[in-house]
Parts: sequence; C-alpha cells; structure tokens
Amino acid sequence: SAAARNQHLDELRALMASHSPPIHALLIPSEDAHQSEYVSERDKRRQFISGFTGSAGKWLALITTKEALLWTDGRYFLQATNQLSDRWRLMRMGEDPPVEVWIADNLSAEAVIGIDSWCISVDSAQRYEQAFLKNNQTLFQLSSDLVDEVWKDRPPNDATPVIVHPVEFAGRSVAQKMKELREKLQHEKASGIIITALDEVAWLYNVRGNDVHYSPVVHSYAIVTLHGAFFYVDKRKVTTEVKNYMSESGIDIREYDMVQLDVSLLASGQLKGSAVNGSLHMEKDINVAEQSKIWIDSNSCCLALYSKLRPDQALMLQSPITLPKAVKNPMELTGLRKAHIRDGAAVVQYLAWLDNQMQENYGASGYFSEANGSQKKEHLEIKLTEVSVSDKLEAFRAEKEHFKGLSFPTISSVGPNAAIIHYSPEANTCAELDADKIYLCDSGAQYLDGTTDITRTVHFGKPSEHQKSCYTAVLKGHIALDAAVFPNGTTGHALDILARTPLWKSGLDYRHGTGHGIGSYLNVHEGPHLISFRPSARNVPLQASMTVTDEPGYYEDGNFGIRLENVLIVKEADTKFNFGEKGYLSFEHITWRFQVSS
Repeated sequence: SAAARNQHLDELRALMASHSPPIHALLIPSEDAHQSEYVSERDKRRQFISGFTGSAGKWLALITTKEALLWTDGRYFLQATNQLSDRWRLMRMGEDPPVEVWIADNLSAEAVIGIDSWCISVDSAQRYEQAFLKNNQTLFQLSSDLVDEVWKDRPPNDATPVIVHPVEFAGRSVAQKMKELREKLQHEKASGIIITALDEVAWLYNVRGNDVHYSPVVHSYAIVTLHGAFFYVDKRKVTTEVKNYMSESGIDIREYDMVQLDVSLLASGQLKGSAVNGSLHMEKDINVAEQSKIWIDSNSCCLALYSKLRPDQALMLQSPITLPKAVKNPMELTGLRKAHIRDGAAVVQYLAWLDNQMQENYGASGYFSEANGSQKKEHLEIKLTEVSVSDKLEAFRAEKEHFKGLSFPTISSVGPNAAIIHYSPEANTCAELDADKIYLCDSGAQYLDGTTDITRTVHFGKPSEHQKSCYTAVLKGHIALDAAVFPNGTTGHALDILARTPLWKSGLDYRHGTGHGIGSYLNVHEGPHLISFRPSARNVPLQASMTVTDEPGYYEDGNFGIRLENVLIVKEADTKFNFGEKGYLSFEHITWRFQVSS
C-alpha cells in the first residue's frame, strides 16, 4: 500500500542518515546481481520501494534526503504516472537529464551516493563516477543493501533444482563449448573469464532452472580458466545427477557466495580447482604471469566482482559467449521450428475459440464478416476479460509437448490498453473484451526445444477505415522486412527502415525497435544483435542462423494499438548474382499463424 511504502521511505532515509559515512542519496536499480532483465521476486527492490511494477528495462529509483525520483522510458510514462504516489517524481528518459547528470547538477558538492555494488554493472558505475567528478561527489559501495533491511517480508531464496539440458536439445556438448571458449581466451592472452549473465552460464554449461519467472535460468556464476572451470550455485539446488554431470565435464561446484573470494584468488593467480583426474592444479604455475588478463563483460559484470581485480588486469570486451549463443546450431534451429509449429497451433486454437466466444457472448460479427456493429447480450453467458482470455491461451499452450511455462507476461489488451506498449493486465482492474474495439495479444512460451514470441492484432466487428489503413501499413512493413534480401555485414540498424516505410508514407511511426534475438529455451530477449533505430543496433551484423523478431506496430494513445510479430531465422539467400563476393542473406519465418483483418 502507499502508506506502507511511505513508511519504508522514511525508514530508508533514517538508515541513510545513520550510515557511516552518511549517505546523501541512494541509487536503487531494477537489476539483480547478474544485470538480468527479468528478476526473481526477492530482487524486485525498485518495485518494492516505489510501487512501480514496469519490467523490461534499466529503470532506477533515486532516494535523496528530500526527494524520491524514478527514471523510466516512453513505454511506461502512463503506467508510472498511475502507480507512483505523490511523494515520487517521474523522470522521463529522453526528456529529463539522466540520473548521473541530475545528481551532479542537483546534489551538493562532495555528496556521497550509495549503491549496492552487486546490482550495478561496471559500465554504469564508471559512467556515474565520471559524471560525479564535476562536483567531487563519491559513488560509495555499501556493504549491504539498505532496501533489504527495511523489506521485512522479503521473499525467501527458494532452492529449485538445477536441471541438465540434454544435448539432443542443446545441440552441442559442454566440452565443445569450453574448447572454443578457451581458444578465445588464449587468442586474447587472457588467463580466465568471469561469466555473470545467467543465460550465458546456462548456455555454456548446458543447464537450466526455475529461479526466475519466464526465463529458465539458475542464479549462478561461472569462472573458466585455461585449465579449470567453476560453477557457483546454491548447493541445495544440486542433485546427484547434476553433481555427476559437472564432475564428468571437469567443472567444480562451489557455493554461490564464494564467487567474490574466488575472483580475488583468480586475480592473484591462486585459484585452485580439482582437475578431472582429481589432482589439484593451480593456474599460477601454467605460465599465468601476474600481468595476465581476466576477461569480463563490463555490461553484465557487477562492480562487486570487478573491484576485486586490479584496474589494469581487466580485459573489458563483449562476452565471447554472446555471439555463439545467438548463432543457433542445427539442432537448436530444428527445435525452434518444431516449438513454433506447436505454439502456432495453440494460438490458432485460441483465436478460433475467442472469435467463437465473441460471437456467442457479445454478438460480434466475427473475423470474416463485415456486418456492422454488435449487439451485446443483456445476460452474458461468460464475461470475458483481458486476464481470463489470456489464461485460456496459456491453457492451450500447456497441452503442447515440452511446454515449460510462458516466456514473458502476456500482453492481452483491449482498445486503449493496446496503445500501452508493455501493458500488463491485472485481474481486478483489467478491461472486458469488446466487439467494437481492437484486441492486441503479444505472448510467448518456453518449450524444452525452443522459446516463442508472437503478436496478433484482431477486430471481432467492423474496424474503422483509419484502423484498417494503419493495420495495412503495419502489415506491409512486416512483410517488407520478412521478404528482405541483404548482403553479409548488414546490421539491424540498416534494415529497421524497411518495416517503417509504409507507416512513414502516412506520417506515422512507432517508438520501439523492430526486432530482437530470441533464445533456445532461454531468454525471450537475446542480443547482441537487434533490428532498431537505436545506435546499438549498428554494433553487430546479422549472420546466418541468428533468430530475430519482426514486430512493427502503431499506437494511438487512449484509442488503440496494432502490432504484428513473427520470429525469423536468418539464412543464406539463393541470389542469381553475388556482387562483391559478400554472400547474401534472407529470412525464413518460423511463426505459422497469420490472419487477414477485415
């Protein structure tokens, strides 16, 4: 409740004031110790303190002695305005200054800004420290998270078991993956690597888990050296099967909270592991001189671990796991295709059921009719809401082989709610279905053989001419990207315009990217590539066997929203010529469900 949250704010400020040194401002990021997009319930500190539930982004709260501020982007302005109490101030990313600039300009010189060093990446910390130089302000690493101290009923740490992900789904063994990783370490003259992103640890060691809703990952870290490998995890989660599997793979299992100590040992060349033959080895005696580098990805590695390395020791490059994870192997591609056929069947069942229900209960004319208006029945047999229908969709999916759960919270949205890009319906406040309004459903599932993400927008009655022309423009953009042929070396930044051009012709656009990578029974949003206008989309060219979504849209606040999304696989194109000997690429869509809007 708002009253309880106000009390938590007061308690937090008291802790800040009594801290030594006194903390003038406290940063509360959305991320966990692994910089995850989706976090477990016990890691939702920013949500706990602010009441703002928006996910999917690097939003953060700042508590000063007098103010409470929350930064978020355009997808969430509406939601944040509704959820924040009058003690909070909404900071609009892209309009208001970023948090570090605001602190430098608004807090006193020599102010101390507290941070839980586990929940901030090296990149963010260094950016903040740079901005704070202006007024001699300090980013102070707290020894404990102050939010946890006021969060009396914080959810416990559940010990859900680690699961071995079979090679028949993973497509490549741990031995193959480790061999390639160690070749990259040698190439960069690094003696070891610290892996902190949960999906990277899961991919490298072929394990999955249930520690986070929507992502089948385990709270864990990995350290891999030229001759050793370590898996840091709550040992209560380790079954006999997992223990034997790790042992056979030459991986030492350590307690989750041993990782910081082991990073210190790694930094001084003292990290000991038990090799497969049981004899102890030390990294130090294998030409690991003191000056050898330790590889970290500064975008995902937290400040707490980085601070155990000497500054000149860290090799800060994109993780060498990101790209091999994104470029799917043949077995993963086969699995993704099969998962999308089953998932497509569930979505077809759902839309047919929903069309039928809308006709029976709401007098809708149905998809394929141009009949005018609807006659809503006086006594509804069943009241359909955004949440009740999305539960039905989940039930259709749950009947399918290898189903493990949803891949993100279903965006089931009627009329004006469809204009809220990351809308999340709540059972007690959500809208009822309406035969005269657009319905947008963006959903996905986790199957053992693949992850899915699909969006369809439908109308059960007679859409307006304006809605039809907007839908047609979105569909044209979707098809234009789907049909694209482009040379190797092309980035998603260059392709993004294809999906927008039909909208641009009418002076319309949308405020989100056009496509993201997708995991193989892993995270639904996967890098490093993307199709977007954002500068980061220039960093990585698309390659054959990558997956990417195709999801243009159009949104009118307070009125309606349209989005159409399929998953694509990048493949080699069979072109008549091959100018510049570059080789050309195209897309194969693996989402099998499209409807024609009347």
